[in-house]
Amino acid sequence: GPHMSYDASAIRVLKGLEGVRHRPAMYIGGTGVEGYHHLFKEILDNAVDEALAGYATEILVRLNEDGSLTVEDNGRGIPVDLMPEEGKPAVEVIYTTLHSGGKFEQGAYKVSGGLHGVGASVVNALSEWTVVEVFREGKHHRIAFSRGEVTEPLRVVGEAPRGKTGTRVTFKPDPEIFGNLRFDPSKIRARLREVAYLVAGLKLVFQDRQHGKEEVFLDKGGVASFAKALAEGEDLLYEKPFLIRGTHGEVEVEVGFLHTQGYNAEILTYANMIPTRDGGTHLTAFKSAYSRALNQYAKKAGLNKEKGPQPTGDDLLEGLYAVVSVKLPNPQFEGQTKGKLLNPEAGTAVGQVVYERLLEILEENPRIAKAVYEKALRAAQAREAARKARELV
Repeated sequence: GPHMSYDASAIRVLKGLEGVRHRPAMYIGGTGVEGYHHLFKEILDNAVDEALAGYATEILVRLNEDGSLTVEDNGRGIPVDLMPEEGKPAVEVIYTTLHSGGKFEQGAYKVSGGLHGVGASVVNALSEWTVVEVFREGKHHRIAFSRGEVTEPLRVVGEAPRGKTGTRVTFKPDPEIFGNLRFDPSKIRARLREVAYLVAGLKLVFQDRQHGKEEVFLDKGGVASFAKALAEGEDLLYEKPFLIRGTHGEVEVEVGFLHTQGYNAEILTYANMIPTRDGGTHLTAFKSAYSRALNQYAKKAGLNKEKGPQPTGDDLLEGLYAVVSVKLPNPQFEGQTKGKLLNPEAGTAVGQVVYERLLEILEENPRIAKAVYEKALRAAQAREAARKARELV
């Protein structure tokens, strides 16, 4: 009643994964369609991290008849040995403890798109059931969970098929949390296509058992092919997209770009495979390095007639389709949705790599460089003419 005392007994301690079930939005952004598919992205990211680390070459994603989802990689397999301080196998700790996992050990993963060791346990907490199978050292191990609790302890269920290593995770999001939502194959395909571009040479297979379809995503051209795909349907200024790659400090930079004859421009940015929809240091640095290199080249090549309007940054970007992807050890994002990258070192790296390499590309391709710059000059003239017309009115 009204006279209840407010003391320690009234404060419920939300232990570990119980807290995740209590406030799922804090961990996956919401319990709607996006949050539902966020579970898939977390498990996929763990498999992709194994590919980025150089161990997995193929990832299979299967949408099962019962609405559960399977993600399998051919990497090393999650460790199954006992963790002495926990008295539990590593795979169990990773799936039942917040902030566990290889993302905290320096050296286990250099870069990671996963949620810093939160992903696996959060997915487990928010799933009606989860089964993890590990193929390692010739053995097939299996452990099962329900809503974050172990239901079948880790055991060896048989031999691994010859030479097979890797991890297979199957999970069914919990209707108690998500109601009657289901996986949307088109959302799964979109993320697989994106990852295939961002990790050139990684093979991703999608088996949709509900509709009896199978698709393979594999792209050797990486972000350059991605930029070209973005420009689909536009008149191109030249056919073959350019790829810039380089490392500065601990930051890996990859940029693919292509110019069209139109006015539209699109620059997609990623940090550790996470789409940064609100840009950040890498986008700002890209735009400025791009403009600096173009202006520098134009001056040197005598393309710039000093009289008349000078192209602004926006004029130079007109018709550009680009994908900027950075990979770095400790990404800092603004906002729960990770929309904006804050790391200054990502900006420094993009600025240097893009400026140096773009100057070389322009010098090696004078015809293209001239076409791009002259397009920007025309844009500047059009802008100036429009301004004059407005003033007359």
